[in-house]
Amino acid sequence: MAAPNRSNTNPLPFLLMGIPELEVFHVWISIPFCITYIMTLVGNTLVLLAVGLDRSLHEPMYCFIAMLALIDLIFSTAVVPKMLAVFWLDSREIGFEACFIQMFFVHTFTAVESGVLLAMSLDRYVAICHPLRYSTILSSPRAIQAGLLSLARAVGIMIPLMWLLTGLPYCSSRVIPHSYCEHMAVVGLACADTATSHRYSLGMATLLVGMDSAFITFSYCAILRAVLRLPSHRARLKALGTCGSHVFVILIFYIGGLLSMYLQMFTRSLAPHIQVLVADSYLTVPPMLNPLVYGIKVKQIQDGIRKLLGQLAGARSSQAA
Repeated sequence: MAAPNRSNTNPLPFLLMGIPELEVFHVWISIPFCITYIMTLVGNTLVLLAVGLDRSLHEPMYCFIAMLALIDLIFSTAVVPKMLAVFWLDSREIGFEACFIQMFFVHTFTAVESGVLLAMSLDRYVAICHPLRYSTILSSPRAIQAGLLSLARAVGIMIPLMWLLTGLPYCSSRVIPHSYCEHMAVVGLACADTATSHRYSLGMATLLVGMDSAFITFSYCAILRAVLRLPSHRARLKALGTCGSHVFVILIFYIGGLLSMYLQMFTRSLAPHIQVLVADSYLTVPPMLNPLVYGIKVKQIQDGIRKLLGQLAGARSSQAA
C-alpha cells in the first residue's frame, strides 16, 4: 500500500486532470463551458434583480425562482472558474482544504435545490388545489423560511460526510481524474477502507432524492387530479401552463443528477472522458437553462426583466446626455 500523502498538520494538494484522454483538446472543450457559464451569470443575475427590485414579484412563487437563481450562481461559480483555469492555464493544483470546500458547496447546494424544488411543487399544489387558502398558507416570509430549512437540512447532511472524508489518509497518487473535486474520484485516492463514507453518501443521496421526489410526485398527482376536474378546457390548460416550467426544471435536475451520480459510482466500463463530460455538463447546463425556462414560460418574470433592462437603458441614456 502506498504511503499516505498527508498528515493532519500538513496536507498536500491534489491535482486535477481535466478531461482524461482529451487533454490536447482542453482549449476547444472550454469554449462551450465558458459560454454556458457567462449565460448562467447573466441569466440568473437578471432573474435575481428582476424579482428583488419589482415589488409586484415579492410573492412565494417568485421568491422560490429567485432562490433557484441564487443557488445556480453559487453552484456553478464553485466549480466552473477552476475548471476553466485547468483548461486554459493548466492550473491543475488545488489545495487539500479547497478541494473539500468545493465538494461541500457542490453537494450542499445540490441538496438545497432539491429542497427548493419540493417547496415549489407544494406552492403549486396549494395554489391550484386550495386557491382560497393560498394567501393564509403561503407568504414570502414562509417561502424564505422554506429556503433556509432546505439549506439547514443540506448542511446537516454534508457535515458528517466531510468529517468522514477529511479524516481519511490519502495515497501518494494525488491526481484526480476529473475537472473538479468530484466525490467518488477523490474517495478513490484514499489509502483506507471507504465503505462507511460510501454507504453514508449513497444512503443520504438516495433518501434525500427519494423523499423529495416522492413528495413532488404526490403534489403533481393531486394537481393533475384537480385540474382534470375543472369544467373548462381553457381553465385546465391555464392551470397546467403555470406548472410546465417547474416540471421541466425538475426533470432536468433529477434525471441529470441521477445519471451523473450513478455513472460515477457504478459504471466501470464507460470511458473516463465520457463520465467526466457528463458530470461537467450537469454542473453547467441546468444552471444556464433554469433562467431561460422561467424567462420564457413565466410572463411576470419576462415583464420584470424587460422593466429592469428598460430602467438600465434609461439610466445609461440620462448619463450620456
